[in-house]
Amino acid sequence: MSTSPRFASLISGSLTWPDFLLVAACFAALFAFGLWSGRKEETTSDFFLGGRRIPAWAAMLSFVATEISAMTIIGVPATAFRENWQYLQFFAGSAASRVVIAFLFIPAFYRYDCTTIYEFLHHRFGRQTQAMASLFFFVTRLLASGVRLMAACAAVSVILHWPLIPVILIFMGVSTAYISYGGIKAVVWTNVFQAAVFLISGIATVLFLLYSIDGGFSGVLAAAGSAGRLSLVNLGPSWGEPEFLRKFFSDPNILWIALLNGFFGSMAAFGTDQELMQRLLTVETRRESQKTMLLTIAGSFIVLALYMAVGTCLFAYYAQHPALPMPARPDDIYPHFATQAMPALLRGGVLAAVIMASIDSPLASLSASFVTDLYRPLIRLNADEKHYLLVSRICVVFFGLLLAAVAYGFSYFDKMLWLAFKIGGVTYGSLLGVFLLGLLSKRRANKANVAAMAVMGLANLALLLLSELKILPLGWSWLILTGTFGTIALSWLLAPVLDKNSII
Repeated sequence: MSTSPRFASLISGSLTWPDFLLVAACFAALFAFGLWSGRKEETTSDFFLGGRRIPAWAAMLSFVATEISAMTIIGVPATAFRENWQYLQFFAGSAASRVVIAFLFIPAFYRYDCTTIYEFLHHRFGRQTQAMASLFFFVTRLLASGVRLMAACAAVSVILHWPLIPVILIFMGVSTAYISYGGIKAVVWTNVFQAAVFLISGIATVLFLLYSIDGGFSGVLAAAGSAGRLSLVNLGPSWGEPEFLRKFFSDPNILWIALLNGFFGSMAAFGTDQELMQRLLTVETRRESQKTMLLTIAGSFIVLALYMAVGTCLFAYYAQHPALPMPARPDDIYPHFATQAMPALLRGGVLAAVIMASIDSPLASLSASFVTDLYRPLIRLNADEKHYLLVSRICVVFFGLLLAAVAYGFSYFDKMLWLAFKIGGVTYGSLLGVFLLGLLSKRRANKANVAAMAVMGLANLALLLLSELKILPLGWSWLILTGTFGTIALSWLLAPVLDKNSII
């Protein structure tokens, strides 16, 4: 089908001054939120926990904004455009995991008045387990956040026609500036603003696409449905199908596997990752924190479904207009569409959403974990609060530079949404295993935990490499499960040998 005059008039391929004005206004508002909320930072409790004075609704929006990030805004539409809606199977398991986190994990963190969640492991097992878990967090968060940052910067690079490196440096410069000044309070309140921006942008995009597609909503259903883009459930191969086992273990989108991975993966990502859990520790009481976690189920689902709808509408739009140019990488389909087909202000809104969802970073949580779990107990034990606050701000700058380098390294990869999950699969299982051991048993295991986490982390890395090289037909979604139960089993077996007394 050829391009109609109505669509041809929209294809300009460049941003206009209203687009830049909108983005500039969002930047100004972001800095205003950061500067206003980051006043009176005098202790590490203020810097890392906001003095536990953050309202539950703000903490919920901050959690959702951090969970969603630019990875969702760019990767989820690309996944729906390229595949279908089966990604929602993971969310069903994720929703169940949040209930478990609310009533199993959060009470333990508040009982010990934790600044970072890895302090719980110190109280339960010892310093070695705490340090090892913190190191696993550093590796996972730097790599996974590097993927998220790169996806966002690549999208902005496509829209602005700028080189990738300056975009990465600008993003990290902005986030480093306001986080080093205001700590977690600046992060939370800028997250609230960011969540509003990418919700409004997503809704505007869907409405514009429905207007642009012949037949509107019915046209989307017809085009996407006939192409299988609305498939929601994958029951996997039947028992009698040839190569049943190979297909069963290699496809991460099979319903039962997706539910398990969504449940254990989200339990690991939310319950054992300081970046997300830090938001839940900023509210005053355990009960408020639990309510916040439960509210994220609705908040996250709304945003996820919205951007899945963007991807489906994009598929229908390009199916009706096959003569239109396509991006070199399918991952760039949303920013490509914004550049090529959206009018002024709407195009600026997409750019603003990507930027707002990207500016947030793990710098506050990386700094919190380093200072609380490593620097304070192992390097400088009895310094005053001013010293630790200064070190915290220096760490934000250092991790910002490191994250920029990691992001650039991932510019040579594609399928960003799945890559982020694969990285987490290597280490999250070990983290979840040791947390569950501490929460569900009375087993004494410190050195055994360290050994078990290291062994299963290396084992999962080997399994992932074998899977990526097509040597072993194993889907990445199994990694969380093998890591979790492998860590628990190894620690349980090694504890009597490495830690002498195995029962408290």
